[in-house]
Amino acid sequence: MATELQGLDQVAPVIDAARIIAVLGAHPDQERPAFYVPDYLHEQGYRVLPVNPSFAGQSLWGAPFVATLTEIAEPIDIVDVFRRSSLVAGHLVDLLAMRPRPRVVWMQQGVRSPAAAAQLVAAGIDVVQDRCLLADHRSLQRRRQK
Repeated sequence: MATELQGLDQVAPVIDAARIIAVLGAHPDQERPAFYVPDYLHEQGYRVLPVNPSFAGQSLWGAPFVATLTEIAEPIDIVDVFRRSSLVAGHLVDLLAMRPRPRVVWMQQGVRSPAAAAQLVAAGIDVVQDRCLLADHRSLQRRRQK
């Protein structure tokens, strides 16, 4: 049963199990979180697939940008969302059309869409809202080094 995951203990298994992360709103500008968060994840060994129609045809992290999530033809563990909260609901059609569906939709820190989250959970997709994947990954690494 899908749920909204909260707290480091709930997101830890997601981070540990993930191998492929699609980054909705990925950006090549190294100063933007939509670059340096997925860049960090790539450096940690995750396969990162950039999604942004503005950069289709370019590549980052060894993968070509695609314009939409539905262009990804492989299983995705996490869709990491770097979009304004007000725009998340506009991606529901693509998120729900993905085959297979992603295991988790992770809305980055500052991004919340309770209505979209409820629809994703109802469709069987776990949701994380308003959390930074980079910060949570680092916190888990520090916790495990103690």
